[in-house]
Amino acid sequence: MKPGRRTAAKQLLLGFGWSGLTAAAAEKPALTAIPEAAVARLEVPLNPIEEGLTQLLRIRRLHVLELNGGEAANQIRDMIIAALQAAGLFGVTENPERADAFLKGTAEDLVFTDQFSSHESLGVRSGVTSGRGSVNGRNSERAGASIGVTQSEDTKIHERKHEAVAAVRIVNKEGDVLWSTTQESLGAKFRGASADVAEKITRQLRTDLERAKKLTPQVAKAQE
Repeated sequence: MKPGRRTAAKQLLLGFGWSGLTAAAAEKPALTAIPEAAVARLEVPLNPIEEGLTQLLRIRRLHVLELNGGEAANQIRDMIIAALQAAGLFGVTENPERADAFLKGTAEDLVFTDQFSSHESLGVRSGVTSGRGSVNGRNSERAGASIGVTQSEDTKIHERKHEAVAAVRIVNKEGDVLWSTTQESLGAKFRGASADVAEKITRQLRTDLERAKKLTPQVAKAQE
């Protein structure tokens, strides 16, 4: 091939190569943009409380330790176990060696008398007096009126009440506190005070577990 033809062929191949690269680049799909919410989630780390909540999603078995507070605390512990078991949030085990985390704290069941007293008093006093007299004529008139009302009332009410309170927390095997709550109750319509406190603890735990799933959807998906 003569030099002139070789140069023309080289220019043709170079032109074809650049046009091919341009076409390939045009056919390559663009990278999908990451949503701003996802970018914000990646850039903003979880605070310690949120990190503790996300660790709740890894719990499979929970052991409820004896609560401080005496015999009444043991009764509340049994009610908490029953409420957790009914809710199905975790598997509850009596064997601490099989547990992934532990629920501990203090509970108390109080019976006390609430006293109310009041004093009401009403008093009305009125008097009218008039007189006329004559010494020489022996004439005299006298008139008088008097009204007096006094009323007093004392009221005393003694009401016997029943109150339960519990402050509990969930810790992992390393002793880190993952979750805590304090609940109290004077009793519900169909539940006593202790049973209502156990139900409130379970309800709060369910709410915080739902919050943890929204914080880390990838962890929640792995647990399903």
